[in-house]
Amino acid sequence: MKDTLIAGLSHETEITVTQEMLVPNVSAELGAFADMPPVFATAMMVGFIEATCIECLRGHLGDGQHTVGIHIDVSHLAATPKDMKVRAAVELEKIDGKKLTFRVEAFDEAGLIGQGSHQRAVIDVERFVQKVSEKAAR
Repeated sequence: MKDTLIAGLSHETEITVTQEMLVPNVSAELGAFADMPPVFATAMMVGFIEATCIECLRGHLGDGQHTVGIHIDVSHLAATPKDMKVRAAVELEKIDGKKLTFRVEAFDEAGLIGQGSHQRAVIDVERFVQKVSEKAAR
């Protein structure tokens, strides 16, 4: 981790909700979602928040380092229709060794749609991939 990785770092990202981000389209393997209302999926909101946290950390990690999500506690407060813009705002609140804690919020054009916290762990990518490969080989 670089010296620039400090509490208070923040980042915002904006996307437009597409057909693929709607609840019925989350995954063909998860058929229970097929007859749900066509709104921005909680899973997609969480992924968008995670991606925004990853972007916030760009340039602040050492060579060969990345982060993985280890905990998320986010409330999805309001539905968002297709074609509406969504913005995620994240702030790195706490660094505890390799554990990073973010305050996270998501908004659509009408207001707040999600809020909570997210934790990520700093990993050495090569070591992480090696451990996953060993697990797969068992």
